[in-house]
Amino acid sequence: MATAPLIHARCSYSSRISNFINKSGSQQSPVASSSSHASPSSSSSSSSSSASNSGFNFPSGTNSGQRHQGLRAQAMSATTNGKSISSMGNSRNEPDHLLVLVHGILASTADWTYAEAELKRRLGKNFLIFVSSSNTYTKTFTGIDGAGKRLADEVLQVVRKTESLKRISFLAHSLGGLFARYAISVLYSCDTYNRDQPDDLAHNTEGNSQSTSFSKGGMIAGLEPINFITLATPHLGVRGKRQLPFLLGVPILEKLAAPMAPLFVGRTGSQLFLTDGKPNRPPLLLRMASDCEDGKFLSALGAFKCRIIYANVSYDHMVGWRTSSIRREMELSKPPRQSLDGYKHVVDVEYCPPVPSDGPQFSQEAMKAKEEAQNAPGTQKTVEYHEIIEEEVIQGLQQLGWRKVDVSFHSSFWPFFAHNNIHVKNEWLHNAGIGVISHVADSLRQQEASSILTASL
Repeated sequence: MATAPLIHARCSYSSRISNFINKSGSQQSPVASSSSHASPSSSSSSSSSSASNSGFNFPSGTNSGQRHQGLRAQAMSATTNGKSISSMGNSRNEPDHLLVLVHGILASTADWTYAEAELKRRLGKNFLIFVSSSNTYTKTFTGIDGAGKRLADEVLQVVRKTESLKRISFLAHSLGGLFARYAISVLYSCDTYNRDQPDDLAHNTEGNSQSTSFSKGGMIAGLEPINFITLATPHLGVRGKRQLPFLLGVPILEKLAAPMAPLFVGRTGSQLFLTDGKPNRPPLLLRMASDCEDGKFLSALGAFKCRIIYANVSYDHMVGWRTSSIRREMELSKPPRQSLDGYKHVVDVEYCPPVPSDGPQFSQEAMKAKEEAQNAPGTQKTVEYHEIIEEEVIQGLQQLGWRKVDVSFHSSFWPFFAHNNIHVKNEWLHNAGIGVISHVADSLRQQEASSILTASL
């Protein structure tokens, strides 16, 4: 069946961030380390060498506490010429790295109370930690695109008020990860200064005129993008077998969920179930796996030096392991049960290198299946439609390299709180996730050290 590729947009500056270009143009260009590339079949065996990209030394594909201790040691003791990283990066003691925390559905800034305090304690004064408040509670029902635009406006206001900022990172939980992905496409602008960006955006360079080359640089809100981290985010949507675990995998419930979702969670529901828009238009999550007329979604993600996704392997009643880790069903294997040393309930870390692809397609077959899925949600065509779209989303997102961190709360006192444990929504009820926040903090510190050191060379 012939396919029609998604429309690729021209690279242009967003009018919303043009005022920040002059400010960022004077920044010193960091020198990034090179990344290793591997074929899909060798991603596990080659991930150790690939994980060195952007200064990280993550263990990959295996449960290795000994190797993972290297991350903590480097994050805590990184110095150069007797000076700490924080003193090298910021002599005026003003924050130059903005870390944006984004909560999930029906939530508020209170979700980040513990994580915000812990990250402030561990990261130091270089970081300005900002908890987004533009999409609280029922505002999360208005659509991923609407919430993403509000988040982008909010970030711009923070950047405008804080002139010392040079770098930006995002840490998002659940649906907030999709909000953040949309927001960075709004905030994205093409590179306005020369720098070597890690070559971890896969694209074919020989013999394929269909392949699209995405920018390896660029800025977010006029700042240098460093980390994009999500915790239990449904990157593939929630449609399909066990993608919404509280339905218990019961076929009739999963069939009824799609048409009922918009009644309870508005436009966001139809977008998560991939039934939004007209039949001849790709669903939003498919468009967000590419650079299209709606935004340079993939280029914005590719501009970040490091992308990390944390996924609950079990007991998450809201988001399944497959969708939060951007994996196919066949790629899921039995996870380790032993935690990495120093990071309780973090059981595995794997670097997945980019996979060359023509990008996501929206075929005539998918259009027909979408129309049937909208008109008769319980038919076999609905299942076929979801399988088609999910595979296309995976192919789009796999054009980028990802670090995938698997989390298992099977041994915790309340394992069924996994979705809230992973970001410690409440310090008393969900403190099983303290090790996850520690892992996030050390990852941020290690990347910060790498960025400052390379900039000083």
